[in-house]
Amino acid sequence: MSKLVLIRHGQSTANRDNIFTGWSDAPLTKEGLNQAHQAGKKLAALNIDFDIVYTSMLQRAILTSYIVMDEIDQSWLPIIKNWRLNERHYGALRGLNKAQTALKYGKDQVHIWRRSYSAVPPLLKKPDHYRRYWRIGIKEPLGESAKMSWERVKPFWEDQIAAALRDSKNVLLVAHGSSIRVLLKYLDHISDEDFMSVEVANGRPIVYDFDENLEIRSKTTL
Repeated sequence: MSKLVLIRHGQSTANRDNIFTGWSDAPLTKEGLNQAHQAGKKLAALNIDFDIVYTSMLQRAILTSYIVMDEIDQSWLPIIKNWRLNERHYGALRGLNKAQTALKYGKDQVHIWRRSYSAVPPLLKKPDHYRRYWRIGIKEPLGESAKMSWERVKPFWEDQIAAALRDSKNVLLVAHGSSIRVLLKYLDHISDEDFMSVEVANGRPIVYDFDENLEIRSKTTL
């Protein structure tokens, strides 16, 4: 048996201000820090001995993972930060207020951009160039649908996360709403249509128990 715990980072300044974020590096708010501590306390009550921690390359997830690891008294764990776990890239929507964007394009269109599996947001005209990515040879996308983000998450799931779970390791993954949503779609066999209604709350641990064949035995949201 092995366990996988998924946690969306605590509230970021972009969450608070209702801003499209994506790969922008928004920090945690005071409430977000509290959510991270509370997530860690809830997880500590389960007494899970983790073997490895995975997170993205964005500070809101990284800091949340540090806080959770401290709360469960396992700060010594190895932690792997990988761009494949980043939030979905919202392209030209990045930095825009969601409510104002809905006034411009219509609520239905914005809802589709945010929640649909295949809809691609308006693209950037040129990619950004942040050192954290170009130093490892990663070209930032101009924008992504949820499906496109799954295409980069999936290899990491297969090569790293699933491999660790098959090796009977307990895994903690701290990431983002979109990167966790596509994992839930895969793990829970959610259809493209039902994916529209999948929500992941900030700082609410989702706990999966797997058997030796990587079949789900149980799922609990704390």
